[in-house]
Amino acid sequence: MKIAYVGAAPKSAEEVERRGRLLQQWAASGTTIEMAYATEGPASIESMYEEYIAIPQYAKNMVRLEREGFAAAIVGCAGDPGIDAYRELCTNMLVVGPGMSGFHAAALLGRKFTLLTVEDSMIASSYELIQKSGLASSVASVLAVNIPVLELSHNRTQTLEKLVRIGRDAIEKDRADVLVLGCMSMAFLQVAEDMQKQLGIPVINPAKAALKLAESLVSCGLKQSKIMMGESSNEYHLQKHGKNAAGRNQFGCFKGYPGKVQHAGSRILQ
Repeated sequence: MKIAYVGAAPKSAEEVERRGRLLQQWAASGTTIEMAYATEGPASIESMYEEYIAIPQYAKNMVRLEREGFAAAIVGCAGDPGIDAYRELCTNMLVVGPGMSGFHAAALLGRKFTLLTVEDSMIASSYELIQKSGLASSVASVLAVNIPVLELSHNRTQTLEKLVRIGRDAIEKDRADVLVLGCMSMAFLQVAEDMQKQLGIPVINPAKAALKLAESLVSCGLKQSKIMMGESSNEYHLQKHGKNAAGRNQFGCFKGYPGKVQHAGSRILQ
């Protein structure tokens, strides 16, 4: 099966290749991974504003990947930005989010989990995503390491030490029995296994959880319910006028849908 990892925060070619190699190593035999990163957008996603401006690039890639016959796509951010929109747009391709995948894995492995996110600015939206996942009663806490995304990999040892320290606080003070990493940069730093050894409880890597969930659901012949998600007006236009209908914009949508996104702010790549 073909599974795409769709990233909205531009990365260097070397980092994209490194992450792709890891996903391919984690994948089951017979699974092929393609990395689909945006060429413009926020350098990292650490606020709701950055989530929102990343969504059009995600949508553009999701439409393309479904046309190319991919079985599933993974949203490349642990906040699952825009996932409902991609599930509306995609009829034949499964779309999974690492945030929700990690939460549900944690709920299967313990009674209460703590989510470790990057900055205090993401705590409120993290609680919202957990509630949206139907797991509000299973969360012990959401704690921030307060290390910017782009600095997480600068010193892996220090990042790991801080994650372990905060994770231990979650166990002792919040009674968490499972931890979930709340950032894909944490996931690709491969700290979950080291944390698990030191803390003695399950630590969920959201990249692995999303990949394995995608493989499992595709193998079972399952994808998102179109009764739940419905179909976008774009999908209606496709059915009515065919896949070659005129009037598409660069996102594969028809006139009246988002065009070129305008970026602003000091941390946005042009």
